[in-house]
Amino acid sequence: MANLKISEAAAPEVRGLSNEVEEEGDEWIKALILKAQKAKELAYCPYSKFRVGAALLTYDGTVFTGCNVENACYNLGLCAERTAITKAVSEGYRRFQAVAIASDLEEEFISPCGGCRQFMREFGDQWTVFLSKPDGRYVEMTVDELLPNSFGPEDLKKKRMCNTENGST
Repeated sequence: MANLKISEAAAPEVRGLSNEVEEEGDEWIKALILKAQKAKELAYCPYSKFRVGAALLTYDGTVFTGCNVENACYNLGLCAERTAITKAVSEGYRRFQAVAIASDLEEEFISPCGGCRQFMREFGDQWTVFLSKPDGRYVEMTVDELLPNSFGPEDLKKKRMCNTENGST
């Protein structure tokens, strides 16, 4: 199991997953989670009724929010995490410090889908992901912990058996 960091406010049974507990000074994390919760309120999810919000923190302190946006053609919908990252990239950002994810799930922490994990991985594997609950409790993980042994941009630069200019063999 990944080395989970559980917020101090977590219930004892949740805290028992790890002996690492967030210390004081996590106000910025709570604020980021609150922004994700507010973004969740804007979700457009008429089909699944499953609201998700995300708040993405850049290294200069800028926060980009996103919510899920569904589409009648289901595979064209956008997840909250990808919406926030796309907004940041469209404004010139490429490095991220953390993302908080919020939903209405009460019994478990919201976790990004596989597509979002790979999308986050595009921008590094050592930034922080806060998986939260509506009451503000959270689990802290890295992108690498969410997507171990991942494929990233650096893999495209590795030596290959056959290198072609047009992609054919």
